[in-house]
Amino acid sequence: MTTLSDLEAQIATLEARLGQTTGLVAEFDNELSGLGRSLIFTGREVDGLSRNFSTGLRRAFDGVVFDGMRLQDALRGIAQTMVNSVYNTAMRPVQNAFGGALAQGLAGVMGSVMPFAQGGAFGAGRVMPFAKGGVVSQATAFPMRGGTGLMGEAGPEAILPLSRGPDGSLGVRAGGGGQPVNVTFNISTPDVAGFERSQTQIAAQMSRLLAQGNRNR
Repeated sequence: MTTLSDLEAQIATLEARLGQTTGLVAEFDNELSGLGRSLIFTGREVDGLSRNFSTGLRRAFDGVVFDGMRLQDALRGIAQTMVNSVYNTAMRPVQNAFGGALAQGLAGVMGSVMPFAQGGAFGAGRVMPFAKGGVVSQATAFPMRGGTGLMGEAGPEAILPLSRGPDGSLGVRAGGGGQPVNVTFNISTPDVAGFERSQTQIAAQMSRLLAQGNRNR
């Protein structure tokens, strides 16, 4: 069991060791001041370094006083905290710059591989409307729920707007839909018997025309 005298002895030893690290702390403060004057680090980043160093120093003291940590291990932890903090702060601008350059590079590559002009869903940063339909003549990407679609990769593809009919069905509206179609048969025959013989042929022709019209609806 640790007595009060033992604790006082440990604190005295810690103070003696910390007296030896005064030069290290002073050098670290000088480095922080130099970083604050440089263009690499902003004031906010220097404050972050100071907070990280203070946190590491307090954690080391707590470990020595309360957790029985060896002073050598505590000082090693402080040094590691300083190194990690400076490294992370120094690498942050590089990571940000690299991330921005990577995003711009990918955008440029995608724009050159899949140009969204001439009927694409997107062209030169602008949206191409297809409310009245259109034709896509080249491979073009377009956003869709859950991913990205690709149209026109195998040849020209048509975009047809849908409309709802009187019966509620949804489909493509044919041009001229709803307009009556008149079919006129001109029959010339010398007698009634000849007309009767032509009835079968006329009925067959009308049946073919009606079937063709139903297929083209």
